[in-house]
Amino acid sequence: MKATGRTTNGEWPKVALDEVAELNPRLAEMLAADETVSFVPMSAVSAETAGIIDEETRTYAEVAKGYTSFVSGDVLVAKITPCFENGKIVQARLTQRAGFGSTEFHVIRPRANKLDARYTLHFLRLGHVRLAGERRMTGSAGQRRVPESFLAKLEIPLPPLVEQRRIAEILDRAEALRAKRRASFAELESLAQSIFLDLFGDPATNPKSWPIREIRDLLESATYGTSEKSGPVGEFPVLRMNNITRTGGMDFTDLKFMDLDVSQRERYLVRTGDVLFNRTNSADLVGKSAIFRETKQMAYAGYLVRLRVNPKSDPEYLSAFLNTGYAKRMLRGMCKSIIGMANINATEVQAMKIPLIPLPLQRDFSRRIQAMEKLKTVQRTSLAELDALFSTLQHRAFQGEL
Repeated sequence: MKATGRTTNGEWPKVALDEVAELNPRLAEMLAADETVSFVPMSAVSAETAGIIDEETRTYAEVAKGYTSFVSGDVLVAKITPCFENGKIVQARLTQRAGFGSTEFHVIRPRANKLDARYTLHFLRLGHVRLAGERRMTGSAGQRRVPESFLAKLEIPLPPLVEQRRIAEILDRAEALRAKRRASFAELESLAQSIFLDLFGDPATNPKSWPIREIRDLLESATYGTSEKSGPVGEFPVLRMNNITRTGGMDFTDLKFMDLDVSQRERYLVRTGDVLFNRTNSADLVGKSAIFRETKQMAYAGYLVRLRVNPKSDPEYLSAFLNTGYAKRMLRGMCKSIIGMANINATEVQAMKIPLIPLPLQRDFSRRIQAMEKLKTVQRTSLAELDALFSTLQHRAFQGEL
């Protein structure tokens, strides 16, 4: 279908994606065995930024079999759960003339005279498109995939190319603003570790010669969370391992709930200043730790350990220590694998060596971190506003209202 203008109801005409793009095209030409190609593993695709964060290079001989091929400008769509639902959809912008990556990518190559690649990318990242793809997934639990047929017959609004490019440029600029805000937030995220190292030195080398103790010496208690099942309703939100971020923060966007008998509340509720430690997870995520700074009562699940400091210690110091590169290396060395999951128990955590810092200096560190957290709150609010604006722009763009 040729798109020269709007339909009679004022909308852009819609066409099936396979009418204006090639799906999963084959490599057009054979390459020399020693030619360098771009390699994009699934882990290198950022759902947040819709960009490739760590392109690798390999020889063609290494990737000729068992990988998906594409070229610069193609749109890559992760087809497997949960990568598709999370939005791992990106335009390949490669340093080499050919690229290869995971077999879990669908490749979409827009026809240059009909469809703009950036426009296509923004369309595929729409929430309702991803939800429709999720509903069409096939396969068994944990291995479900978006079929090629879903993308082939997916209807995409098709304004003239000049209008597609204008829409894509507007959305690209809005995305760039969000990226800058995220970068500012990330700088604040890393600031805590810089402050820690400035005040206390690297615990790996202990350059300030602090006395060394065990974490248990800083604690009032170390207790496991509840093993009771949580669900969509209940009096108390339940913190689980997914609520602790890799960078030592708390993410409350996905919570479950439960009721607790009065007799259980002291044991299974957290309070401001408690440090939560993720004792069981995949090998690269086990040991995630974060301090609870909220005032609302919340429970914590069995894969977490609640570390509550004694009056001679400050929880901000303990939390920051557990998020140092040194502590993470120690934790990875301690974990034991059980049926594909890594585990570190509460006794092992308490036995970790930690510099014993004078309480006044710990509290000085805590004051600086709390001031930084206030800045992060402002940045987080600003980012949420930009996210809402971007969502509105996306909706209007594909309704022909920009």
